[in-house]
Amino acid sequence: MALVLAGLLGYLLGSIPFGVLLTRAAGGPDPRRIGSGNIGATNVLRTGNRLLAAATLLGDMLKGTAAVLLARHASGHDAALAAALGAFLGHLFPLWLGFAGGKGVATYAGVLIGLSWAAALVFAVAWLLVAWLFRFSSLAALVASALAPFAIWLIDGRRDSALLCLALSALLWIRHRANIRRLLAGEETKIDIRSRPRP
Repeated sequence: MALVLAGLLGYLLGSIPFGVLLTRAAGGPDPRRIGSGNIGATNVLRTGNRLLAAATLLGDMLKGTAAVLLARHASGHDAALAAALGAFLGHLFPLWLGFAGGKGVATYAGVLIGLSWAAALVFAVAWLLVAWLFRFSSLAALVASALAPFAIWLIDGRRDSALLCLALSALLWIRHRANIRRLLAGEETKIDIRSRPRP
């Protein structure tokens, strides 16, 4: 029962759509109506508001971290893993948005912070390095998520955490399948921090 409750807690926290809520509160365009239609920070950046994009990134990360830390405090490591899974699924399939959510990159990073700050650091460095070199947010996320399960296994020696991260990485790659097709075709959009609002 503790694991079920932890997973439910994680799902409810993960379902909070910060990208939609923050842009609505600021009177900006709904991120679901522009760009990729995604609710995450990268698409919020396409509204032209870097502050809102940063706030979305922070919110989507911290909801994953909070879920893990709260569950661990209440019921231990296994509950933390259940909450991590719930938070990630909540972001991907939020109840409040008809189960049409984001791709999970920021929430993945937040979950990692709660499970292993060192593995989260590997994730962040990999993301930043790939994004800086190639200017593709999607490629950075794919590479960072591919490294994360190995990082948490090598650093913490926890097979259960590594297997969970492997499952989350698989889901993240599935959510990025359209991006993968565009990357292979040379049609993926590059990061542009000077973005202006798009129609």
